[in-house]
Amino acid sequence: MFKICKNNIEALLDEEKGTLSLIKLGTHTISSPCSKIFVARLRNKAGECFYIDSTKAKKVSLVDKSIFYTAYEEPFSSVAVKVNFNIDSFISWRIEVENIPNEYALEWVEFPKICLPRLVDNDPNGGKILFSYDEGMLLSDETALPRYEPEFPMSGAYFIFPNMVSSQFLAYLFDDVGLYIGAHDKERGFKGIDFYQLDDCVALQIRLYSGVDYGEDYKQNFPIVWKSCGAGWKSAAEIYRKWFENNLPENLVPLPQNKKLPEWYKGSPLIVTYPVRGMHDTDSMEPNALFPYTNALPHLNKIKEATNAQIMALLMHWEGTAPWAPPYVWPPFGGEDEFNRFKDILHSNGDLFGVYCSGFGYTLRSTLIESYNCEEKIKNEDVLSGVCHSPANKAELGRTCTPYQRYGYDICPASKRGQELLDEGFSPVFNSGVDYAQILDQNHGGGQYMCYARSHNHPPMPGEWMTKNMQNLLEEWNKKAPNMLFGCESAAAEPFIGNLLMSDNRFELNYPFGEVVPLYAYIYHEYVRNFMGNQCGCPFEPTIDTLRYRLAYSFSIGDIMTLVLSPNGELMSHWSTRDFSMPPSMEKTLLFIKNMVSFYNNGAKEYLYGGKMINAQEVKCEKITIPMVRGRKEITLPRLLSSTWEAKDGKTAYIIVNPEEQPISFSLNNEMYEVPALDAVLIIR
Repeated sequence: MFKICKNNIEALLDEEKGTLSLIKLGTHTISSPCSKIFVARLRNKAGECFYIDSTKAKKVSLVDKSIFYTAYEEPFSSVAVKVNFNIDSFISWRIEVENIPNEYALEWVEFPKICLPRLVDNDPNGGKILFSYDEGMLLSDETALPRYEPEFPMSGAYFIFPNMVSSQFLAYLFDDVGLYIGAHDKERGFKGIDFYQLDDCVALQIRLYSGVDYGEDYKQNFPIVWKSCGAGWKSAAEIYRKWFENNLPENLVPLPQNKKLPEWYKGSPLIVTYPVRGMHDTDSMEPNALFPYTNALPHLNKIKEATNAQIMALLMHWEGTAPWAPPYVWPPFGGEDEFNRFKDILHSNGDLFGVYCSGFGYTLRSTLIESYNCEEKIKNEDVLSGVCHSPANKAELGRTCTPYQRYGYDICPASKRGQELLDEGFSPVFNSGVDYAQILDQNHGGGQYMCYARSHNHPPMPGEWMTKNMQNLLEEWNKKAPNMLFGCESAAAEPFIGNLLMSDNRFELNYPFGEVVPLYAYIYHEYVRNFMGNQCGCPFEPTIDTLRYRLAYSFSIGDIMTLVLSPNGELMSHWSTRDFSMPPSMEKTLLFIKNMVSFYNNGAKEYLYGGKMINAQEVKCEKITIPMVRGRKEITLPRLLSSTWEAKDGKTAYIIVNPEEQPISFSLNNEMYEVPALDAVLIIR
């Protein structure tokens, strides 16, 4: 039995029983039960699952300060699991799984498993969990966020890195101390990062996908790190950011040094997104009032004139095949001539043009446009050899956008045929001359989906190879379209930031579950700038004008603001809005954006572009309560949006934004200030 002590952490490892418990964190004595040190899942070639763990080994031995677990029940009697922990500046963990029978493969191992007290909302003795899901959030109730066990075929909602989860860590925070758990993996391989209720505790999970072949050993080549941190979420984020900055992906440099970026990216452009047919993603797809494309120009010009902003028209439902029916999007709806005419007018006005695409799907048939059907093409052109295969090595239909928009498969971009299909579908977009393509909408974070095929150019188990393949593929795309920026749905996960330099940062999806925090901006904003996105799924009550509040949040964390237009050119609260009885105020919204553009260009740019978000004194102000349509009944938020930044010259500044129609006061370091209505202030220290 080992007692592991470091700084504020005390843990007990009972190697004979195969259990691990955290017994103390700072002054907090942990009363949760012991955890299994590890759980591993293996599969046979029929795709069936088998489990072994640290409590089921019949023999436990210590060799060179490592713990070996052996003598499992058949057919795994030969399997040996080696557990190693080390204490230096932090506690680190590694694991190896050896001697797997040839008919089986290790799919994943969860290690080290640890349980902590359950989160009880508003309990002063309870903790909170910091989680890098979407933009980032703090949760005080582990049951508020539904848990989806990752399985084939994949869903974009899974708690997987690098996908919807952007960073390789999570933290458990009390009011005075926290536990940071991070995978310090330079290769940034495929992982499940999650937490869930287990008996009367909450289990924190790091799941390592092996990426091995049948009968092949697995060796973890990076540490899982435990380290104590302060109470605030930025204390935990700082630990990870320090590691990240010392281990940057090869193609990632700070924004001011990035020569790939166009000039417009450095300014304060305004994204204006809208469909050119239909009103919603599941409606009739007849052309609307914004088609032909040039019909949108009066609306765009009005917005430009009122805000003094450079405009990017970002089209939805523009595909000539069927909306959200990848990979074939070309030619554009209405033909290339109309599309190019609109593009040329935008460019001649100094504005920008972008399109939404829909990721790595291969559409069997569209449920929006009945005439779009690829069944014969799939049969005749060996398409299924290039799609993701199940653990039983079979091509199976995916679940993305079904049944509302399409039925189809998920392309495996690591297969030769899959790469051909993607090149065939996307090459016309690369050559189109548009400024931006959200090329991987539906592929949250920019990651690919799990594939277990044995005939593709990759191992049959998910793992590190998926990250490397995506990095190589995106690098090729960047070379093919050097004047175009790419993005994905949700902010790009860490290993893909250098290739996906502008994505829609979906912070609004976290409001039903916990406190939205700018974790992504805190770690990565020096290297990437995202945009607010179309705010699909916004949980705020639609009859209340919250658009300016969300614009203020996005602007305050350094992202690019976004407006969504209805098919008639009117302002929508967010994409997927159904209630139009009280639309946002166009006049007040445009005035607010105008003030933010001026504020950015006259002092804030050196902080919001390439600056580093830092921990600082809290800006204190009154709260507002917003009713919700999903999750909790209502949410209480600060009336002002604020952030603190360090510029390259070392200067620091507070940015405080007021989206409301009257001045609002706040205190900072015991001094009182006021922010004018629909404006912002910059306080330099």
